[in-house]
Amino acid sequence: MKIAIVNGPNLNLLGTREPEVYGRTTLADIEKRLEEVAAELGVAIECFQSNHEGALIDRLQTLRGSIAAVVVNAGGLTHTSVALRDALAALAVPVYEVHITNIHAREAFRHRSLISDIARAVVCGMGPRGYEYALREAVLNAAGKK
Repeated sequence: MKIAIVNGPNLNLLGTREPEVYGRTTLADIEKRLEEVAAELGVAIECFQSNHEGALIDRLQTLRGSIAAVVVNAGGLTHTSVALRDALAALAVPVYEVHITNIHAREAFRHRSLISDIARAVVCGMGPRGYEYALREAVLNAAGKK
């Protein structure tokens, strides 16, 4: 079983971009931890990050039929990209939306997600641990244990 981990714009700057908001954990740190969790759970993960909407959509389209679920932090595209939402929906697998911060406790424009209505679950405000929670849930659901 393979789970995709997809990260959008500016998440490559984690650890240095507004550390008072996003913390000091880097995307590489998150991916390393997810690899450990995946090994523990006996699944494979594929991590991908891009600052380009089209690159994210292209990658999602190549994953069709080869993954059991997707964990996605679309960054700012969460609030603006119908095209990314549609690419996620076209996967026809469960989507787990992750945000490091509580988007509902931030600026008003961040309160609305274009992805949430197609997501099986949304994890926000749990910091980098949110990725691990989403991955574990994705694996449980894909294995039919939930």
